[in-house]
Amino acid sequence: MERHNELFSFAKANETDIYTVVTRRRKDFTLDFFQHLELLYQASYQQPDQQNDIANIAQKCAAAVEAYDKTEEEEEAVVAAQMKFEDILNSPSLDIARNKIDELAKRNELDSTLMLMITKAWAASKESSMMKEEAKDILYHLYMVARGNMQRLVPKDVRILRHVLTLKDPKEQLAALTEAFSPGAELEGKDVDLLYTTPEQLYKWIVIVLDAYYNNQKNSLMKSAQELMSPSTIGRLEALKRTLEKQFL
Repeated sequence: MERHNELFSFAKANETDIYTVVTRRRKDFTLDFFQHLELLYQASYQQPDQQNDIANIAQKCAAAVEAYDKTEEEEEAVVAAQMKFEDILNSPSLDIARNKIDELAKRNELDSTLMLMITKAWAASKESSMMKEEAKDILYHLYMVARGNMQRLVPKDVRILRHVLTLKDPKEQLAALTEAFSPGAELEGKDVDLLYTTPEQLYKWIVIVLDAYYNNQKNSLMKSAQELMSPSTIGRLEALKRTLEKQFL
């Protein structure tokens, strides 16, 4: 308790530079510390000014801790992605490099940080006049392999929704939905996907996205579904929901 009180006093004395305090003493900002502040807050119920003071410091500490942890996670993700990318580039053959990407995808280790790194490398190679065409082709091939794997990690219903939402004409949307609800052999390729689902399953995904949007719970969705939550897309999702209700459910 004494340690928590000391940390609270130190944070209060350095309120304008709270992020530096967290950076220096992150390990001390434990769950026990914040629970201690909650007890202090409750014990000060007869002193509103003191309560507000405690709540203000606690809020700033929590925000600084969250920002610090997020930065640490991002830095760790970059380091991990760099190691994976270097391992891929150091492969003795293109086939082995491609297999490494496939294996990363199977283990759910082909994340957005690594994908961005591969994309930037390929984009930079296109603009370079010093890189050999063979090297550019290799980077492009690795980019396409990684992109294909990332695409396959996205739930097929989300991929179907993405496709349907790109269609402006309601008749084209209806035709695409009808095709998606007609069972057949599924095909996942570099240039085209033939995916099938049910009206109920697609409707469920639309409801999930809309509920998350209207309840301000974006982080409750996987990243691929979060991309459907832009204000310009929500209106089209609502219209698509009505189409499903009217035509297929």
